[in-house]
Amino acid sequence: MSKSTAEIRQAFLDFFHSKGHQIVSSSSLVPDNDPTLLFTNAGMNQFKDVFLGLDKRAYSRATTSQRCVRAGGKHNDLENVGYTARHHTFFEMLGNFSFGDYFKHDAIGYAWELLTGENWFNLPKEKLWVTVYETDDEAFNIWQQQIGVPAERIIRIGDNKGAAFASDNFWQMGDTGPCGPCTEIFYDHGDHIWGGPPGSPEEDGDRYIEIWNIVFMQFNRQSDGTMQPLPKPSVDTGMGLERVAAVLQHVNSNYEIDLFSTLISAVANVIGTTDLNNKSLRVIADHIRSCAFLISDGVTPSNENRGYVLRRIIRRAIRHGNLLGAKDTFFYKLVAPLIAVMGSAADELKRQQALVEQVLKTEEEQFARTLERGLALLDDELAKLQGDTLAGETAFRLYDTYGFPVDLTADVCRERGLKVDEAGFEQAMEAQRRRARESSGFGADYNNMIRVESASQFNGYDRDEQPAKVTALFRDGQPVEAIYAGEEAVVVLDETPFYAESGGQVGDKGVLKATGIEFVVNDAQKYGQAIGHQGTLVSGILKLNDSVDAVIDSARRNRIRLNHSATHLLHAALRQTLGDHVTQKGSLVNDKYLRFDFSHSEAMKPEQIRVVEDLVNQQVRRNLVVETDVMALEAAKRKGAMALFGEKYDDHVRVLTMGDFSTELCGGTHANRTGDIGLFRIQSESGTAAGIRRIEAVTGEKAIATLHQQSDLLQDVAHLVKGDSNNLADKVRAVLDRTRALEKELQQLKDQQAALESASLSSKAKPVKGTKLLVSQLDNVEPKILRTMVDDLKNQLGSAIIVLATAEEGKVSLIVGVTKDLTDRVKAGELIGHIAQQVGGKGGGRPDMAQAGGSDVNALPGALDSVEAWVVSKL
Repeated sequence: MSKSTAEIRQAFLDFFHSKGHQIVSSSSLVPDNDPTLLFTNAGMNQFKDVFLGLDKRAYSRATTSQRCVRAGGKHNDLENVGYTARHHTFFEMLGNFSFGDYFKHDAIGYAWELLTGENWFNLPKEKLWVTVYETDDEAFNIWQQQIGVPAERIIRIGDNKGAAFASDNFWQMGDTGPCGPCTEIFYDHGDHIWGGPPGSPEEDGDRYIEIWNIVFMQFNRQSDGTMQPLPKPSVDTGMGLERVAAVLQHVNSNYEIDLFSTLISAVANVIGTTDLNNKSLRVIADHIRSCAFLISDGVTPSNENRGYVLRRIIRRAIRHGNLLGAKDTFFYKLVAPLIAVMGSAADELKRQQALVEQVLKTEEEQFARTLERGLALLDDELAKLQGDTLAGETAFRLYDTYGFPVDLTADVCRERGLKVDEAGFEQAMEAQRRRARESSGFGADYNNMIRVESASQFNGYDRDEQPAKVTALFRDGQPVEAIYAGEEAVVVLDETPFYAESGGQVGDKGVLKATGIEFVVNDAQKYGQAIGHQGTLVSGILKLNDSVDAVIDSARRNRIRLNHSATHLLHAALRQTLGDHVTQKGSLVNDKYLRFDFSHSEAMKPEQIRVVEDLVNQQVRRNLVVETDVMALEAAKRKGAMALFGEKYDDHVRVLTMGDFSTELCGGTHANRTGDIGLFRIQSESGTAAGIRRIEAVTGEKAIATLHQQSDLLQDVAHLVKGDSNNLADKVRAVLDRTRALEKELQQLKDQQAALESASLSSKAKPVKGTKLLVSQLDNVEPKILRTMVDDLKNQLGSAIIVLATAEEGKVSLIVGVTKDLTDRVKAGELIGHIAQQVGGKGGGRPDMAQAGGSDVNALPGALDSVEAWVVSKL
């Protein structure tokens, strides 16, 4: 009986746990420590700071099953997905990591034991081939002598990508930084499948499949290309769960494993198709995985960056659904079967199921409208087309601007006997890919980042100042022995009351003081396990190992504490009012206000905002004690503590409880009791993206200041309408009624004026070919009265062509009226077009009435003079 994908995932984690590895949860698909990366695309991403020496963990060996997406930037497999055996937008990467602990011997030994051990994956040894980097004799010898793999099944791969160390078997994080040789393990699916071993001319076949890559990080590459040995060599491995499941389940394509066959059946069922071999089913089954997990991790469809990639994947899936004959919105219906098949890996997705379904449904409905718009635009382009080929640039514009798939453009053209310049389209696509590549990738020089070996003890939960010792100094990112007056620097202390920015809460400000020395701190940031005080030395010389007094700006900190505690009350109040689907999607807590982003699919109603505000203030008046406990992460979750989006938690966490109202994990600083908040006021509620809302609010003194502001405003209004707070609404209503009455009266006077103007104008109409033509430029006449005047003149003249124009402040307004008996020969829309293009404008309308605007006032007299000749040519 072969193992299920879920069982394989668990067996991998259990194996490495038995070898002393800490099991670490998958991190979010949105990398929280790496602005250079579009999506998490490898298991090592969440440990990048540890490998770089910027951070330390409580463990030196770890194992994960990391969810990854490769569908944008450098790693873009999108067009191949569904058509090959192994391309996916979403996959799970099984990995084991050593941070300066074990190295090549153990890493290779563990891999072999897991893959071939009778109690584990039990693969036949003769089916496994390995590659090593050409000069890595150490790895070669371990494989041959320690493991016993015959030399003919160990392949040395050199620099096969055109430069030194540019090899399939040499890994580097970027142009600089940690790097090293790799060894890869391949599985031979058998001679009934075409393909050759790695390094051979037939290596692209499907017979020999790479299942595991073990990277030995042993060098630090400098910007001049030199390779310095790392003081603590480390190990980073990755094995695709779907690939190893295909091997263990004895199938040749990832799409035939249990997970995909279940999903593909679900897709076929939702759409109502019976052809289970259709490639479109694979595309949709793959895409629902990436889309659902991306949305669950906080990405929403948009027209830029991550949101744009998500939108493209959703639209590609919907397009394939349409090809299969889907009649209604279907994509969101696949979230439930996905959760069922992913097992424990979908725990977070399950909590957010309603939100994910809502975002997908909304996007699908919007795409249906986009398709309509795109088709209309395509119709316009084809109407203008000369020849039988639509330009590639146009097809690309439709694709890029409207998300209109090129195959759909080709379908529409084919129906009309036309072609698409696909080479031109590809050229435009390649240019875009090039731009994407240039804007992504690791641009940072990892050797310039501040590395702090020491750790700082944070004592700011119960202290505003304390003595401390300087353990490190950095100027311009470089370690120094001393800093001098006037210099900007980062100061690291052994212990500090300064809170370093994290969890949405800004860093503290304050001063570091000693005799003759003053360093003004304008921010505090984390550097691994250390807290760096960023600022300027105002006086004196500050040296390593100096003793200072660290003092925070406690009034500012106090305002931050109130705002942070109010954020927790707001979160709980939103969940009570709107439902359990509400989860935090980001926050900012500073000394002026708090900002809270949360998942909710529609704008809050004014009465809901009022209920939330009242609920929070009710808890403030209850004056609940704010308690903190440090406990094991699992115990905290059992207690019902909410883990916040995108946060990394250690084994032991700080649980913050406010009475019976709110329990959350939080490392921030807080009020002692909810009553300290004083007053909570919501300032605004708005949308930031599909399915994400934002509330901004104030507390304490700031909240009272908003009350004063509103009170002053009401007094000003009362004064203006000569009323007071008791009769203000009545007074304002009376002013509005009076204004409306005056506007009505004014309109009547304008209509009378128009009628008088029309009467005097009608005498200026001149006979032209058996009808009357009136062309006139009017001064001091509002453009909107022109229409009334044309109607009056038509009635007075019986059969006529009327052209009126007015010009003010550099803008031309034109109107043309044609009586019904003449519209078969003279059309108002055509005549207005003839005039408008002469005054730098355009317009249109019905055959009997058309309006236009223009910007060239000087050209107006000439344009009006040309009307008669144009009319004569038509009559």
